[in-house]
Amino acid sequence: QVELEDSGGGLVQAGGSLRLSCAASGGTLSTYSMGWFRQAPGKAREFVGSISWRDGALYYAEIVRGRFTISRDNTKNTIYLQMTSLKPEDTATYYCAADSSAYLSQIGANSVDYWGQGTQVTVSS
Repeated sequence: QVELEDSGGGLVQAGGSLRLSCAASGGTLSTYSMGWFRQAPGKAREFVGSISWRDGALYYAEIVRGRFTISRDNTKNTIYLQMTSLKPEDTATYYCAADSSAYLSQIGANSVDYWGQGTQVTVSS
């Protein structure tokens, strides 16, 4: 059983930055791909970015590529989502995710094994 605790959300003005954190515990974490999804009110949960357990490859949704960066600290079992040049349309609840599949980017939100509780990001215009 993997437990994920995500944090770091908040209110920021457009053009600003935030860093989200996701601390993982339990399970054999080296065999789980980890990443982030987000869900805005009235919309489906969508993939944001991930890092593969198999080869460390990073994947990003087109709408965040170049603005968001995922990193991992294996000593702390923590991944980070550095968000820059934030836009009002980035406003959503961000969820940390972990899955035994090699590439989170290739599975739907309904198939993800584990979720964090979510952290709210609000970008004002």
